[in-house]
Amino acid sequence: MTAYDLLVVLAAVATGLAGGVLYAFSAFVMAGLHRLEPAAGAAAMRSVNRAALRPPLMVLLAASVLLPAAAAVVGLAGRADGAWWALAGAVVALVGILGVTGVGNVPLNERLDAASDPAAEWALFVPRWLAWNHVRTAAGAVATALLVVAATA
Repeated sequence: MTAYDLLVVLAAVATGLAGGVLYAFSAFVMAGLHRLEPAAGAAAMRSVNRAALRPPLMVLLAASVLLPAAAAVVGLAGRADGAWWALAGAVVALVGILGVTGVGNVPLNERLDAASDPAAEWALFVPRWLAWNHVRTAAGAVATALLVVAATA
């Protein structure tokens, strides 16, 4: 197994795990929080957001962008078969996971955290946050699929 092969496999695992974590929020975590009274849902989400800013999630999100990028660079430099697929996976992960997190979900989290009336903000927060999260979830799946193609090319 070459360094490129190893990086592509690790990148696929990282993007798959990141997409899976995000999928859990889209599929059932937010639905559960949304069923709570608005004040309780907002308080729970604010707590989740604070807990998320720790190494388990931060390392995974970083790996879901850095590993595909490293695979693409190593693959393109070595003219590996499938390197362009790895590059496509890296771009999707960068834009769809990290980029959307930075421009969509994080600002909404900060707005909820700063709200003087979090319960009132909650009704606006949930659909917007979920829409952005669906994009991140899809990006994780697409990036993983592209990296699997890169690994098998």
